[in-house]
Amino acid sequence: MNFYMTSGTYDYLLKIYEKHNSDKLILAQNAEGTILMHETAGESIFEEPRKYEVIDSHGELSQQGFVVCNNIPVTDEGRPVFEYRFKNRARQIESEPGFISIRVLRPMNSDTYVIMTQWADADAFHAWQDSKAYAKAHEKRGTSEGMDAQKDLFPRASYVTKYSAPDLSEIH
Repeated sequence: MNFYMTSGTYDYLLKIYEKHNSDKLILAQNAEGTILMHETAGESIFEEPRKYEVIDSHGELSQQGFVVCNNIPVTDEGRPVFEYRFKNRARQIESEPGFISIRVLRPMNSDTYVIMTQWADADAFHAWQDSKAYAKAHEKRGTSEGMDAQKDLFPRASYVTKYSAPDLSEIH
């Protein structure tokens, strides 16, 4: 499965969303800007997309809630280890209240993987971060067994972006 992202103004991206609303699209925004995400087996509808391959997923994408993107730069040498760890993850997140979907995205034209999760709202995401399941999923972090200890995997620091995905059902 392919996954594409593009950035732009809310009004411009809303027009693309409206034109292609039968596709799996999510329009989301934060204080810094707006993104449009597209999941498809085919080609992108965007002129200049950031391209990804979905290597793991659970749940259906929907135009709602709160979207969190963990952006993780990974070296070429580190890709197999990184992907192995995510494909063999604890899978605790899927049963959390308010969880909607997850996509583990392999970059096709950069070195930055994206772990995208979608939640009913920000409170559900924060509850996940405070949960025993989160602690279990991240129990090796900060230890010699954790991926963060393998400095040769990561060329620079990861970062998180958070977005709200407004209900656009009235435009359908």
